[in-house]
Amino acid sequence: MGRRLLVILGPTAVGKTDYSIEKALEYGSPVISCDSRQFYKEMRIGTAVPTEEQRARVRHYFIQDRSVTVNYTAGMYEAEALELIGRLFAEGHETLVVTGGSMLYIDALCYGLDDFPEVPMMLREHLMECLRDEGVEVLADQLKELDPVTYDEIDLSNGQRVIRALEVCLYTGQPFSSFKTRSFKEREFEIEKVGLTRPREELYARIDARVLKMMEEGLEAEARSLLPYRDLPALQTVGYREMFEYFDGKHDLEETVRLIQRNTRHYAKRQLTWWRRDPSIRWVEATS
Repeated sequence: MGRRLLVILGPTAVGKTDYSIEKALEYGSPVISCDSRQFYKEMRIGTAVPTEEQRARVRHYFIQDRSVTVNYTAGMYEAEALELIGRLFAEGHETLVVTGGSMLYIDALCYGLDDFPEVPMMLREHLMECLRDEGVEVLADQLKELDPVTYDEIDLSNGQRVIRALEVCLYTGQPFSSFKTRSFKEREFEIEKVGLTRPREELYARIDARVLKMMEEGLEAEARSLLPYRDLPALQTVGYREMFEYFDGKHDLEETVRLIQRNTRHYAKRQLTWWRRDPSIRWVEATS
């Protein structure tokens, strides 16, 4: 049997954690996380990291193993994950289980990343300031003018993604999408992708319930502890962003919860839109 990477993906709250643990136990594999927010140890509640009980059943990698203050990119993840995968295969594993919902990070692991130009830090800091003062919608509108292709592809609620595309457009005078070569890097193992899905009403109900559970577990306090770091890339994400606006007095708590639920549903829809374009994914309906 050849070496195989089993990539379990799907929208947020669909049930990837439980499914990946079942598969890891079946194949005697650890779980390699590919969730770009579960990397950070300060973001436990708002990212729905696997519980201590779940992590006791199966070893997990790339879960809460770095600080939000440390810059970490998809390219860094690609290099570190490939090194880990090579080591685990060398130890005798034939199938390794990867799971997550971060589209760019999964693409980086499976196919490699295109080489994009570096831009001056001053430009990035200016756009971060605009994001905080004016909101992601203003930056997204600017991106739509400069690069409608990227505008239609990325998660527009993710300020970090919008800024990354926009800064390249502004610095080079060319669309961010023009730097995408789509030339896939060869991997020394087979890649099998399994996508989990549920009926939309069921998925949305699970999302709404998860947000309420996060609030019960202390999302407000967790977000408040991260307030000094609100401008860092790791914090430009659903859940924390709305809580920061609540702290700014823009919404009351009830409205904040509603916005987190709504924006999480929008994110799930974008995840599915992204992956529906990939014919290599075998879709399976989650049942548990």
